[in-house]
Amino acid sequence: MSLTNRILLSMVAGILVGSLLNLLMNSSGMSDTFRMIVDDYLVNGILDLVGRIFVASLKLLVVPLVLVSLICGSSSLGDSARMGPIAVKTLGFYLATTAIAVSLALGIAFLVAPGSHVELTSDAVYIATEPPPLIDVLVAIFPANPFAALSEGNMLQIIVFALLFGYAISHAGEPGRRIASFFRDMEAIVMKMVGIMMEMAPYGVFALLTKLFSEMGITAILDLAAYFLTVLAVLMIHALGVYSVLLKFLAGLSPMVMINKMRAVWAFAFSTASSAATLPITLRTVERKMGVHNSVAGFTVPLGATINMDGTAIMQGVATVFIAQVYGVDLSMGAYITVVLTATLASIGTAAVPGVGLITLAMVLEQVGLPVEGIGLIIGVDRLLDMVRTSVNVTGDATVSVIVAKSEGKFDEQVWLNPNADLEPADQRIETEMPTA
Repeated sequence: MSLTNRILLSMVAGILVGSLLNLLMNSSGMSDTFRMIVDDYLVNGILDLVGRIFVASLKLLVVPLVLVSLICGSSSLGDSARMGPIAVKTLGFYLATTAIAVSLALGIAFLVAPGSHVELTSDAVYIATEPPPLIDVLVAIFPANPFAALSEGNMLQIIVFALLFGYAISHAGEPGRRIASFFRDMEAIVMKMVGIMMEMAPYGVFALLTKLFSEMGITAILDLAAYFLTVLAVLMIHALGVYSVLLKFLAGLSPMVMINKMRAVWAFAFSTASSAATLPITLRTVERKMGVHNSVAGFTVPLGATINMDGTAIMQGVATVFIAQVYGVDLSMGAYITVVLTATLASIGTAAVPGVGLITLAMVLEQVGLPVEGIGLIIGVDRLLDMVRTSVNVTGDATVSVIVAKSEGKFDEQVWLNPNADLEPADQRIETEMPTA
């Protein structure tokens, strides 16, 4: 069985086993001893240990992978004057897809009206975290201490430092070529580490999902079925519809190839609910399975994992309409436009803030005059939806990377069409040649 199929099988098994454990622990016929053994030793013992080690191991690779990939990519583009256009295209596509996502969410939620028959019965509360001022966010993008940025995992600061470092390498002559060779060797080693971690993925995915579903079960979904299904439907339409249209018409490529090659990435994203933790797998897939040149993928994928939040924007759009309907507030067309603009711009402005999805939702609600406490109504199912919207986010990262690479001539269609591309030796993938000074 291929690694991708093993990961998908472990994901399905984790959901089923976790749901079964939840039913057993909540069954009146089960003894307290059984519940204690399952809860203390299995769920919060073995499964929690394996899952946390797996996520920590993935996060271990994020900083070195982003650093070496961006340095290699920017050093190869340093003399070509294409760094600026690639950055502008990437940022433009990310903002455009986010705006499309929140607009789609608002339109479908308005038609479905998931909150029109919901009673205010939830005792859950949500206290919004104060977002940082915009000027502080902009200043914080530029690192005062690159080593502090690396140790703290501050992605935006790492991106800025790596781009500057790579550009300097390309203009440093012979010393630059020696350093560039070192970082290309480092990239091969880090990619090998990613491959080793992927072999352990089925066990980590199974442990994470079994623990989650054993604790939550399906009751949380049933309580907010209309809201949950609306968000889920819009996420699927955006991931399989909007991205497919963009890929077909802007790059002339088959969406089915993308879908087949993203399956393992989706399993990682779904189980970890973190674009950052999934970043090593996304970058490996985009480069080695999809044929995107490292000079493009090394920039677009880390940036996308940091600022591209189409899935979160969809949640915010549906949640805004849902909360407005629950509280009986009619939103004007101006309010809808405000939601689109706020959710789109907030995807960059709050990129480095923990709990970004709910923080930006609080900002959106305040902008249109809705009570922030309404977030408490949807917290119960947000964890499950977060897993799906993370899968949407990484799909957006890969789609934009392919489109930008195709437009820049940094794309290998033979790799794209090869179903076994990831099985080829590392020296057969597209390599970045160091330009002469």
